[in-house]
Amino acid sequence: MIEVNINKTLSTAKGKMLLDIQLNIEKGEFVTLYGPSGAGKTSTLRILAGLLSVDNGQITVDQKVWLDTEQKINVTPQKRKIGYVFQDYALFPNMTVRKNLEFALEKDQDKGVIEELIAIVALEELQHRKPETLSGGQQQRVALARALVRKPEVLLLDEPLSALDIKMRSKLQDYILKVHRQYKLTTILVSHDVGEIIKMSDKIYCLEDGKINRSGDPVTIFTNDQLSGKFQFTGEVIGIQQEEVVYIVTVIIGNNVVKIIAQESEITDLGIGDKVIVASKAFNPVLVKIKE
Repeated sequence: MIEVNINKTLSTAKGKMLLDIQLNIEKGEFVTLYGPSGAGKTSTLRILAGLLSVDNGQITVDQKVWLDTEQKINVTPQKRKIGYVFQDYALFPNMTVRKNLEFALEKDQDKGVIEELIAIVALEELQHRKPETLSGGQQQRVALARALVRKPEVLLLDEPLSALDIKMRSKLQDYILKVHRQYKLTTILVSHDVGEIIKMSDKIYCLEDGKINRSGDPVTIFTNDQLSGKFQFTGEVIGIQQEEVVYIVTVIIGNNVVKIIAQESEITDLGIGDKVIVASKAFNPVLVKIKE
């Protein structure tokens, strides 16, 4: 269990903003912080990692106090069991992939974890290359592996996939979910991508002006409706065409294009470019517009 109760005055483009955050995250959960730029998402991650101080507050992880301003407790970043994956990868350019991972080892730590991680995120053929020779997706896999070298309790992900194309983003999402489950991590992601959030997250916290204004299951938050069924995919509407008494809605899901038969009532507030969930209801595919 991660319990967070923090206050921090931040300087933003709009002036001063009070970051006032309360979180209760169960061990093993995958949660996402969502909201507009400047809402306080990255600052919250940095505070959890011990990279940003607070005005006052407490952070407790599995009953261990990491921060308590009243008791003057502030565990250093090195002693917090955290893995942090940044948006810009932050790899050492003069080191090979393997050396980047080895640099993250603690003193006297078993080097077997390096082989394990290289296998999990498929870096075998890349391990002797330097970052400048790798694609963005390959660099991000290295950054993910490096964050896991010290076997963290908590994995922090700050929009790690935002610069990648759809195909590579989907592949990296799968890698992240794989390591989250295999290492039994508690993972906190910052993301603006609704499809990514729905695919990966158990719970979402929506931030606005430094405060959490909504939290819950991602599908419920984005659709105001609890969908059921054997499949749920997120996509973008690229076409709406009327054919006699029904409409054909064309949706791009990842690299695939699907066509859904819809009634007029389902497309009244739907337009080209809208994000939707394609789900099943009573064995029929249905469209639900995502409310961001």
